[in-house]
Amino acid sequence: MARGVPALLLLLLLRLPSLPPCTAGCPADCRCYSTTVECGALRLRVVPPGIPPGTQTLFLQDNSITGLEPGILAPLAALRHLYLHNNSLRALEPGAFRAQSRLLELALTGNRLRGLRLGAFAGLAQLRVLYLAGNQLVQLLDFTFLHLPRLQELHLQENSIALLEDQALAGLSSLALLDLSRNQLGTISRETLQPLASLQVLRLTENPWRCDCALHWLGAWIKEGGQRLLGSRDKKIMCAEPPRLALQSLLDISGSSLICIPPSVHVDPLEVTANLGEDLRIACQASGYPQPLVTWRKVTQPLEGQPRAQAPPEGRAPGSAGHAASDTGSGMLFLTNITLAHAGKYECEASNAGGAARMPFQLLVNLSQQQLQLAPRSPPAAGSGGHEPLQEASSMAFRALGLATQTAIAAAITLLALTALLLASLICRRRRRRKKAPGPPGEGALFVNDYSDGPCTFAQLEELRDEQGHEMFVIDRSKPLFAEGPTEVAESTEVGLGPAQGLPLQPPTAYEIHC
Repeated sequence: MARGVPALLLLLLLRLPSLPPCTAGCPADCRCYSTTVECGALRLRVVPPGIPPGTQTLFLQDNSITGLEPGILAPLAALRHLYLHNNSLRALEPGAFRAQSRLLELALTGNRLRGLRLGAFAGLAQLRVLYLAGNQLVQLLDFTFLHLPRLQELHLQENSIALLEDQALAGLSSLALLDLSRNQLGTISRETLQPLASLQVLRLTENPWRCDCALHWLGAWIKEGGQRLLGSRDKKIMCAEPPRLALQSLLDISGSSLICIPPSVHVDPLEVTANLGEDLRIACQASGYPQPLVTWRKVTQPLEGQPRAQAPPEGRAPGSAGHAASDTGSGMLFLTNITLAHAGKYECEASNAGGAARMPFQLLVNLSQQQLQLAPRSPPAAGSGGHEPLQEASSMAFRALGLATQTAIAAAITLLALTALLLASLICRRRRRRKKAPGPPGEGALFVNDYSDGPCTFAQLEELRDEQGHEMFVIDRSKPLFAEGPTEVAESTEVGLGPAQGLPLQPPTAYEIHC
């Protein structure tokens, strides 16, 4: 027994090196080996906490990680290899890898990235290999990879990239391999590939190439010296458009067959008068080959001594971004809730590889009578025979005001008018009170002495009172001059008595009445 104990201890000592040396600092369910942490296929939704700071290789593939929280990778400054492929990443926040200055390899294949923001790879100055294949990228904007000066391999195959801006690959002076196969590229410019001074392998196959004048340079470049960058399979750059060149190799087509048709533009009508608050939609029909890119711009009026400039219209098509509304083929100009600021000259521009064409459009804003009273009129210029049209926004001081501002001004003016009326009524009421104050004796007496129409009697007078309470008599000429006699007199007359037997009539008398 005693002899067996040392043998057992020796056996245990020999097996110790096979045990993981960093199990104490390993995240739950992960496996850690020296400077390597394996957390793949664990259905993780976030990067697990507790990863040792000294980790150099981190496997997080085949999980459901949807995003990289800010600062989650900050403690892992020693990382050299990071594998995040086959996850559910939708976006990369700028500076997400800022702490990984030693990272050499980054695998993001098989995620759901639709775009790459500027600064997404900031801090990766030592990165050599970047895998972005199998995502949902649709375009690469200018300076996307600006912070990767030592990158040697860029894998972008199996995406939906249809647009590479001219400076999208700027800064990749060390790039040796570029894989753009199996995307939706129809064309690529010479300026896009110009920064790739160290390029050795270029893969462009399985894209719907549009073989027109814009792609003439690529065929000439490959024939002159670019063939060394293409493998035997990569040289088959097949055309998808136009139909007469479909399924033909770009290298087999003569340069004279790669043509473009310059665009033509049609806007109808060329001038529209709209009312304040209305919505407006104007179509710009463009034709050409390849299909032109249509852009609407508002032309600003240049000041004296300044060049002509262009600015975007305030109203744009819903969902459009940037400085102007763009579309292909038929571009629509949408203006909502029109104000005086919308009035002016617009320009529809259509451009393709064959050239550009422009068509002007004039928008006038019509004002109602109430709004015309609010808008101050500027005096006519010296020597002009008339006034400028009221529809021109440049002739109005209110051209930069919105409808809400104009309504507020109108309400303020109305309030001032009501205040003035109130003050006037108060003044009139005070004057009336002064008139009602008692005056000198006899001031309220009314003298009636009218003989122009003949004499009058008391029977023709009616007692009235004026608004101030003064008594007065008014002559009523419709009444008989003398009052009728008593009833008995009339009866005796009917019996047969003569006029002498009745009451004697008083002679006509004129009265001078003071009241």
